[in-house]
Amino acid sequence: MFGISSKRSDDLLVVLGGNSNPELAKEIAELLGKQPADALVGRFPEGEVQVQIRENIRGKDLFIVQSTSTPPNDNLMELLILIDAARRASAKRVTAVLPFFGYARQDRKDKPRVPITAKLVANLITKAGADRVLTMDLHAGQIQGFFDIPVDHLYSINILGEYLRHKRLKNLVVVSPDVGGTRMARAYSTLLESPLAIVDKRRESASQTHVMNIIGEVSGKNVVIVDDLISTAGSLVEAVRALKEAGALDIHAVIVHPVLAGQAIERIKNSELNELIVTNTIPLASEKRMEKIKQISVAPLLAEAISRIHRNESVSSLFSQVRVEA
Repeated sequence: MFGISSKRSDDLLVVLGGNSNPELAKEIAELLGKQPADALVGRFPEGEVQVQIRENIRGKDLFIVQSTSTPPNDNLMELLILIDAARRASAKRVTAVLPFFGYARQDRKDKPRVPITAKLVANLITKAGADRVLTMDLHAGQIQGFFDIPVDHLYSINILGEYLRHKRLKNLVVVSPDVGGTRMARAYSTLLESPLAIVDKRRESASQTHVMNIIGEVSGKNVVIVDDLISTAGSLVEAVRALKEAGALDIHAVIVHPVLAGQAIERIKNSELNELIVTNTIPLASEKRMEKIKQISVAPLLAEAISRIHRNESVSSLFSQVRVEA
């Protein structure tokens, strides 16, 4: 899709992976004609993160692949310490590649006396010494502005949309699970040339919602629900139930980041959802793999973006089909 050579190589380009998603880091490196850099990313006996980059990266263009997913605190500390180690090893440029940017859900003060953790984490990554950030499908587009360094924000819509087109779903309607996801849903609606519907819901807690209304026509139609992340699956399962009651036929969900915490797997298994399509920005543990879940790799998109950043070429041209407007 992206025209990347499977054996492209450059001695100055180095890909290094932390422990959050080593398989994705390896896949990206192989697409660039590389092997991931040799590095120790472990723990001291009391639990502190221990890092040593075991090869020379002086003057190199280093890309550290690390999602701040479960466990988020450990993975974030690994990222910060890897960045610090790279700066002290005289890397020419350090790019933090965050396929999934955690701590993004608190991106504003919507209640009294709450933090803005997305800004805090952006500050930490910048202060640690990162020169730029490459990330995917941020929970809120304005998070790009929390960084004082360049941010390349990629979208997985073309990869996931291609999978949906190959399924050749008929009589399709794209559904946003809430009003806040309308922009993403509209982009999928444009790509798939399908109408758009919205689930109007009330959030009762971090893991529970109550559907109030469905805006749009879903009766007698196949549905694709789109969202950026799935955590406990409470919102998704409630939306599926409401859509079925409204007369929807088969229901597929396209959700970029599979956090899948708590009772998520059990809820999905027992729901009327036909298929959950996710990416590998977060790896799926063996206990989270099931027939209903299809995982699609974003390594080609990230590898192409890394190659273009390294060569100081435009990354925006990767959005040649449909882009989610911020």
